[in-house]
Amino acid sequence: MNYPAWEVPNIGGSWVIGIISIFHVVIAWFAVGGGLYLPLAERKAIYENKRDWLPVIRTHSRFFLVLTSVFGAISGVGIWFAIGLVHPEATSTLIHNFVFGWAIEWVFFVIELAAAAAYYYSWDRIPEKLHLKIGYLYAASSFLTLVIINGILSFMLTPGASWLSVAGTGQEASRFWEAFFNPTYFPSLMIRTLACLALAGVWALLTLARVNGEIKDSTRVSMIRWSASWLVPMFVLLPVFLVWFLAMTPANNLGLLQLGMANIGSGGFTQVTRIAMLTVITTFTIAGVVYFFAYKLPKDLTWGHAASVMFLAIIATSSTEYVRETIRKPWVIGDHMYSNGIRKSEIDGFNSEGYLTQSMWNPGRTASQVEVGKQVFRGQCMSCHTETGYRSMKRFMAQRDAASTASLLQMLKEHKPESTTSKFMPPLVGSEDEISALGAYLMTLNDQPAVVVTEKATKPSTLAKNQ
Repeated sequence: MNYPAWEVPNIGGSWVIGIISIFHVVIAWFAVGGGLYLPLAERKAIYENKRDWLPVIRTHSRFFLVLTSVFGAISGVGIWFAIGLVHPEATSTLIHNFVFGWAIEWVFFVIELAAAAAYYYSWDRIPEKLHLKIGYLYAASSFLTLVIINGILSFMLTPGASWLSVAGTGQEASRFWEAFFNPTYFPSLMIRTLACLALAGVWALLTLARVNGEIKDSTRVSMIRWSASWLVPMFVLLPVFLVWFLAMTPANNLGLLQLGMANIGSGGFTQVTRIAMLTVITTFTIAGVVYFFAYKLPKDLTWGHAASVMFLAIIATSSTEYVRETIRKPWVIGDHMYSNGIRKSEIDGFNSEGYLTQSMWNPGRTASQVEVGKQVFRGQCMSCHTETGYRSMKRFMAQRDAASTASLLQMLKEHKPESTTSKFMPPLVGSEDEISALGAYLMTLNDQPAVVVTEKATKPSTLAKNQ
């Protein structure tokens, strides 16, 4: 490891990424779907002589500009900040492997920002056909940003055999296209596109509910029904693309879902399965609410109804993203880098030479056994666990004795394929002294007064030999 730890009390660094990402994704997908909604709505208003729609579309475009250009951009920067601190090694890999992809995405993003501003500020100032062209320019550029980002995100789940064959050799960039168009690229792109279109309709319902009383009932009814129809492609096609996505996902990753289903009665390992079920439930609930309160009874749609649909959409989106992230475990980049930043190719070296020997985590030869163990914990465990908050080690260690702690650490180090923990946790690496030190530190977190001290821990530590 080349970076010091970023300790976030209670929630941990992973939830900092999660919270920012959920906020960003709901807005970013609206930026893509809403970017197509606006010019198509305007075109419909012009060519079908529904000009009473135009003032509403203009109001919606102002809301769209502020939300996507300000809050979407700020949260995007926030994601970069958070992942760079929590997963520096993974972030570095993505940057180096996809440097030209990121550059292309930024070009499209700049065009997107300029087109969004031009579209709003040129209302009634330029010919209608030219104004529509600006809207289509925005729609194309925003969709192309999704095309680029999708390739990088899906790569993290399924980097593909071609890229993995050169991983760690310095030739990774030579497999750019194979990594970009990875096995789950196209089904992921289709699913995200459907979600973008659905969110465009949901956000439009918020605007239409807010302008109630400011426009004619006939205008509001026709626009609500048309906006509700934007959710239809998702409910019709999502099962097809979801089956495609699952078929392209490695069996080891799907094992987490299957493990949760098998243990749902006992409640063991079911978190990801329950969240996946929440995605299904909220999606069907959205379909029912939109159908009955928007399409069938558009006059009765209130801002509360629209806000409730938006709330459900946020839950569905965040649940889906949570499942997508979780089924990637124990990897952050599939079959290459574990969720704690350790590469698969580094395991043997860490076990023979020690985890802390060449690391900035090394506390030095004068450090106590507990301090050494804490640094091992910070380096290998803290990307997913906290001491007292989310996935609390203090709660996990409650009443655990020295023998069971040592047995647990040995199991994690062996990381046998048949072991349940190997399906979602990286292998524990390091010298025997370091593993023993980690046990000593973990024992300080439980309710037992004893500290694990082994005979080997009193010998000169391998972690000090390079000090």
